[in-house]
Parts: sequence; C-alpha cells; structure tokens
Amino acid sequence: MFIFAARRIFSNKAFLIHNSIFKTSNLLKEIKVRNLSSKMSKSALVILAQGSEEMETVITVDMLRRGGVTVTLAGLDGDAPVLCSRQVTLVPDKSLSDALADNPQFDAVILPGGLEGSERLSKSEAVGTLLKEHEKSGKIVAAICAAPTAFVAHGIAKGKKITSYPTTKDKITEDYTYIEGERVVVDGNIVTSRGPGTAYWFGLTLIELLAGKEKSAQVEKGMIISGY
Repeated sequence: MFIFAARRIFSNKAFLIHNSIFKTSNLLKEIKVRNLSSKMSKSALVILAQGSEEMETVITVDMLRRGGVTVTLAGLDGDAPVLCSRQVTLVPDKSLSDALADNPQFDAVILPGGLEGSERLSKSEAVGTLLKEHEKSGKIVAAICAAPTAFVAHGIAKGKKITSYPTTKDKITEDYTYIEGERVVVDGNIVTSRGPGTAYWFGLTLIELLAGKEKSAQVEKGMIISGY
C-alpha cells in the first residue's frame, strides 16, 4: 500500500514537472515569436513642428500604425504639445533628440506640410543631417504638401521626381523634376505628395513600401477609402 502511494506521489510530481516544463517551453516560444515579430516591424519617424498641417500629420501616423508600422511622432523643438496650422494642438510621443537617441535610424523619415511647419523644418540643421543620412542609407524619405521645400533647403533628392502643394511649385528648383497631376510621386526612396486631400494615398503608398501591397490594400479596404 505504501509503495503504491509512493509511486502515485512520484507519478503526480513527474506529471507536474513535465507540465511545468511544457508550459515554460511554450512561453519561451511565444516570447521568441513576439520578439521576432517586433524585430520585423518597420519603423517610421514623423517630425512635428509648430505650424505643421494637422490632417497630414495625423492621417499619416494613423494609417501607418494601422499598417503595422512602428511610428514615432517626434517634436522638433521638444516633447511639449505643438500648435498646428489650423489651431489644433498635437502631442508628440517624444522630442526629436530623444527619438534619435533611442533609434538613430528609421526605415522612413516623414515630413508633414504646413507653411510654417515646413519653414521650421527647412531651417533645422538636425533635420537636414537626418534627411541626408537616411537618403544616403537608402531609407525612405517622404514629404507632403509644402514640406518638399525642406528637401530643397537641405539638398535632398536632387535629380529626382517630386511634387508638392501647387503654390509651392515655384520654390522647387531646377535640381528636381516637378510632377503635376499625381496624388503621390515615388522616385526610388523619395516619396512626395500634394496636400491634405492626398494624405490618404500618401499613407497607403508608404504602407505599401514599408509593409507590402497586401497590407496597404487591407488598410484601404478597412478605411473605405475606395470601393464604397
């Protein structure tokens, strides 16, 4: 009787140990999968300056996150709330300096438009250095509305096809091929778009480049951008 009980206790302990090992193994596998998924996720930096166009900022950030891209909304002048072009206040995730301290390079650097915001981006040495480093590394460098004028100011994307908000066309020098009549223009790793009304297609294009055509189509369908 004693031997039978001892065997039963031993058997139960063995089962518990085996079950614990099994659960631990599964947990480790799950953590590994999560870490792998995290590593595979593309990253994007959106730079927010005072006077940036709020629709272009929010739509771009929102859409990229829907597409599974890890987006950091970084404040050009710090992490304080930023007053945008239509008096809407947006709160950045962190300052640009902190964002770059955490991650010196992203898969995409994106500039929202807005006249004042674009001027501030054009005058920023930090932005100029960042854009040059990413362009040289073959990363995506994107701008919408008036923000392509920051490319001109910092000597980015020379010789490439770009577009912008119509009234800023005269600020795009002969170093570029200016394109009209298209919502979004892609030339290599350079992506530009025209304004608030084209922000959705700007976002979809960036999703396609970063996460694939299937993911872009999925986001478009979910948002009912077309096919309604």
